[in-house]
Amino acid sequence: MNTNASAVDVSFEFFPPHDEAMNAQLWRSIERLAPLAPRFVSVTYGADGSTRERTHTAVARIVNETDLVAAPHLTCIGASRGEIDDIARAYWDMGVRQLVALRGDPPPDEDGYVAHPDGYRYAAELVAGLRRIADFDISVAAYPEVHPEASSPLFDLDNLKRKLDAGATRAITQFFFDVDVFLRFRIWRQPQVSTPRSCRAFYRLRDFHNSSDSPTAAVRGYRRGCVTDSADSKTMLKRAR
Repeated sequence: MNTNASAVDVSFEFFPPHDEAMNAQLWRSIERLAPLAPRFVSVTYGADGSTRERTHTAVARIVNETDLVAAPHLTCIGASRGEIDDIARAYWDMGVRQLVALRGDPPPDEDGYVAHPDGYRYAAELVAGLRRIADFDISVAAYPEVHPEASSPLFDLDNLKRKLDAGATRAITQFFFDVDVFLRFRIWRQPQVSTPRSCRAFYRLRDFHNSSDSPTAAVRGYRRGCVTDSADSKTMLKRAR
């Protein structure tokens, strides 16, 4: 949304519908939100890649029937590099110019993430691969309160830098509990950021992080390691640029 010089650009995220009733609800939502002129609308892929075909169908309709800029999610889960590359080429041919590139989460029946033997292992590799295919505008994920699988805040920040160096255009943050953490995170010259505001998404993501309404130990560690005037903090800031 950008109706005047002081307005803030927004984006919306849609989930591909499971049935006709949800499809009708999705399109009512799109029609209601379209007048706000979002910068783009993303369409999720399913945490484990399970909604692939429904994502494609929703994206095609957005492209063909609206003036909105569609930004479908692409993940590394459950597909070879060749399969993902073909999907990206199909999106380009469809007229899609923006993508959200994510590693993705493992299927519910798997204990942890295992890369596809012939696939992109991580989001940074996926971004680099998409860059080789076409000049996409690529968004990636950022975590002001640290990704739950990151070994340290510094590792998490370095991983974000790898995605940006690979060719990402911007980072979209995961939700956060402490606004100060986010504001300090922005100071580190990261790209334009958007944040989810759905209450349902908030509680689902809270459970995913296995945290409570107060900042987690990871957040407290993040503050100690990153948001101080220590030498380590200055080193992290330098690496983030």
